[in-house]
Amino acid sequence: MLYIAFSPIYAHPLPEGHRFPMIKYELIPEQLLYEGTCTSNCFHEPDSVNDEWVLGVHTSRYVDQLKTLTAPAAMVRRIGFPLTAELIQREWVITQGTINCALHALDHGIGMNIAGGTHHAYPDRGEGFCLLNDVGVASHYLLANRKAKKILVIDLDVHQGNGTAVMFAGEERVFTFSMHGKDNYPLRKEQSDLDIELATGTGDDAYLTTLAQTLPRLIDEQKPGFLFFIAGVDILSTDRLGKLNVSREGCRQRDAFVFDQAIRYGLPIVVSMGGGYSPRIADIVDAHCNTFRIANSKFD
Repeated sequence: MLYIAFSPIYAHPLPEGHRFPMIKYELIPEQLLYEGTCTSNCFHEPDSVNDEWVLGVHTSRYVDQLKTLTAPAAMVRRIGFPLTAELIQREWVITQGTINCALHALDHGIGMNIAGGTHHAYPDRGEGFCLLNDVGVASHYLLANRKAKKILVIDLDVHQGNGTAVMFAGEERVFTFSMHGKDNYPLRKEQSDLDIELATGTGDDAYLTTLAQTLPRLIDEQKPGFLFFIAGVDILSTDRLGKLNVSREGCRQRDAFVFDQAIRYGLPIVVSMGGGYSPRIADIVDAHCNTFRIANSKFD
C-alpha cells in the first residue's frame, strides 16, 4: 500500500485567474481514490515541520520574513503567491510531509508527497512558486539524524533546481542532478553537481535515452543510500511553460525507469510532485496520477 502525504491545506486558495493550477492538489487524490489506485488508508496528513529542520538549510532571517509576513515586495513577486499566514502554514505542512515520506521509505521503499518539489527555494529567498525547499529540508533531516550517509536528488522537473543546487553546493553528502530545459526558467542557471540541459523540442526518444544513459551511471558512481525524485510533469508537450515535446506515455516511462532503478539498487525513494502547467487541468492530473499508478504497480 502506498504511503502518500496529503492535507487539504495543500489546495490553497488563490486569486481568480492565477496561473498556478492549485486545484490539482484537490483533483489528484480524488482521482486516485475514484479509480481505486489508492484507498483512504494510503493518505496521511502531516503536521507542521519543526523550525529546527527548516533552519538547517534556510537562513533565520528568511524564515522570520516568511513567518512574520515581512518578506520584501520584490521577493513576494518572484515567489508568485500572495503572502498569507495560511500559505506559510501550507509550506511548513508540505515540508513535514516530505520528511514523513522519507521516514516511511526507509522501511518500506517509497513515500510520495502529493505536493512538494519546491526546488526554486534558496537558503535565503523564495521564487518560482517555491518558499521552503522540501527536499532540501528532508535531506538535512536524514543526514542530521544519521538515517542516510549519501543522498541523490533526481530533479526531472523541466525547470532547473536552482535553489537546491545552491543549497547543497559543497555538501558532498548530497549530489544534485537536474535534467531540464536549456531555454527555460530560470534563465540564469545555478551549478548543480550534474546539469543536463535539453534543447527546446526534445521528445520522448532523446529524453528517455539521455536519462537511461545517466541515472544508472550516477548511482554506480555516487553510491547513494537514498533517492529524492522531483517528478514534474511540465516536460509534457502540452505544457504551456515547458518547451519540450515529451508525450504522456514518455513521461510515464520516465517515472517507471526511475522507480526501476530504485528497486534494482535497493534504494529508498521519495517522490515530490513538482510542476505542471498544461492548459487542460485533466492533462496535468492524469500525468501526475500516472506517477502514483506506476509506483503502486512496482512497490508492494
